Amino acid sequence: MSIEARLQELGIILPEAAAPVASYVPVVVQNGFAHVSGQLPFVNGELVTGRLGDDVSIEDGTAAARACGLMILAQLKAALVPLDRVERIVKLGAFVNSTSDFTDQPRVANGASELMFDVFGEAGRHARAAVGVPSLPIGAAVEVDAIIALAGE
Repeated sequence: MSIEARLQELGIILPEAAAPVASYVPVVVQNGFAHVSGQLPFVNGELVTGRLGDDVSIEDGTAAARACGLMILAQLKAALVPLDRVERIVKLGAFVNSTSDFTDQPRVANGASELMFDVFGEAGRHARAAVGVPSLPIGAAVEVDAIIALAGE
């Protein structure tokens, strides 16, 4: 089954790829890998802002991480990388805007991780970092970047 068919089966519609908020490119493809810059969470076109442990619940943070994962896939498509070329999700880096006493960053990051498994099956299992940070660009609650192995051109 193609990845596009899998997305349709899961009822997933990818968002429009967001423009960069600074001086960088969203995706660099080099030596068989796609390096996807950190993606912010947009739900229904609105940026999810706030801080875990303060004004964002774990459930909303997890949904925000999933939204970041959807944006990673949207950025691949926008960079003209067919999703069927994804051989393996190698690594995700999840940055969680959180208070100093919040320790559930891994639960929040599961939103993106579980999406990758749902879409790509075993090829979606990956290494990961889930890090708490005191702030993120434009007040985002979560940011996720990715390294993705691609099948031949």
